[in-house]
Amino acid sequence: MSGHVAALRRLVAAMAPVDERHERSIREVLAGLDTLDRPLDEHADATHVTSSAIVMGPRGTLLHRHKRLGLWLQPGGHIEPGEAPADAAVRETLEETGIVARHPEDGPALVHVDAHDGGRGHRHLDLRYLLLAGDEDPRPPQGESQDVQWFPIDDAIRVADLGLAGALRHVGEHAGR
Repeated sequence: MSGHVAALRRLVAAMAPVDERHERSIREVLAGLDTLDRPLDEHADATHVTSSAIVMGPRGTLLHRHKRLGLWLQPGGHIEPGEAPADAAVRETLEETGIVARHPEDGPALVHVDAHDGGRGHRHLDLRYLLLAGDEDPRPPQGESQDVQWFPIDDAIRVADLGLAGALRHVGEHAGR
């Protein structure tokens, strides 16, 4: 087990589930980290780890409407070869929204995981990191969803899919909403 994978396994194993879906996802992510040869490699297996960001700022929570799915989701995607999952969350946020976000001062905070179908026959084991941003307007580049906006946390929970809503409730409770 690589250093990244072993560290991720410890973080996920230490999570307290926030709801039933999260509890199932924790078990599935741990199983994937234990059994997949290269869990961070999207080309190694149809089931693989992805990385995403719950971006919080003075204007609320940043979401984008996924182009194919039509759902309001957090920015995220596949991990590049050699990239740390926490770094992938930052990169994906910039690529999809044009927002420069950063990890909290005390380092990356893995706040949630979710296992879900990712399309094209893939199963995503998504690691969700808390990222912080300023109050700038989103500037998604051409080719990405142009429907990106800040939501007050309660509105973000209302429009998000079920897997994301649980994560947002958890983050919102800890952010003192």
